[in-house]
Amino acid sequence: MFDEPNEEDAPTEKAQSPKQRAAEKADEFRMHAELCAVLEGVRKFDASLRPGLDAELARNIQRTIGRLEKAKSPESPLLKPDSAAQVLAMLSCCDGEGVGTNDYHIHCRPGEVMIVRWLAGAEVEQFYERLQAHFDAALKQYREEERQSHGWKQDAATTDFLDALDAVTINMSERYLRELVRKSSVSVLSTQAADEMDILHLSFIMNVEPSEIVGEASAPGDSPSERDRAWFFKLFSLRGMLGGEERMCFFVYLQKADDEF
Repeated sequence: MFDEPNEEDAPTEKAQSPKQRAAEKADEFRMHAELCAVLEGVRKFDASLRPGLDAELARNIQRTIGRLEKAKSPESPLLKPDSAAQVLAMLSCCDGEGVGTNDYHIHCRPGEVMIVRWLAGAEVEQFYERLQAHFDAALKQYREEERQSHGWKQDAATTDFLDALDAVTINMSERYLRELVRKSSVSVLSTQAADEMDILHLSFIMNVEPSEIVGEASAPGDSPSERDRAWFFKLFSLRGMLGGEERMCFFVYLQKADDEF
């Protein structure tokens, strides 16, 4: 689902150490946990899909997010102080009439979709609770499956990998620099992308029909092929403080994989 490394450059499973394999699997679960925590609001928190986001506002958000991404260092999600005005503008967009937090504000046209969701205060707390819960559940299930399938083996590689999985612990709030944002008033922008996101998987997470996300004209028909379901996907996660309140802004960009970027 997410970008995969070039097969020629990627080490084989045997060449990786047990700790490396466990760390990569944990990172996979972390990314999917974020995807679920961002997009499950309709299912869990009475969030609504609100189509008709103003096209000019949507494009302005897209441009601003793009500038913030280009301005930060590739090695760190921390934004530089000179980006503060743009960050504040992004985090405060939800204060406008007809926008608001929690819901999914959607602007779409055939083959292209932009979704924006803001969270504030207690909603941010709920997000981090769900983020941790999704990660913990996925890791626990995988551990159990691996032990059931391979625990009987006596070779050192299997035992070391199972032990490495047991040793994995990730505090998602720490991983997402939450305390740094809250106490130091810095802003953070992280991203994840997939060249081919299955729109049916996305609609399952959101608990809505694909047509409610991408529009009737772009929704897959009956018995769609993998190509019919494939969309380029990129998620931007902006975190910061506004007037002493913790805020988050998620921007999702989708484009039909068959279309030109």
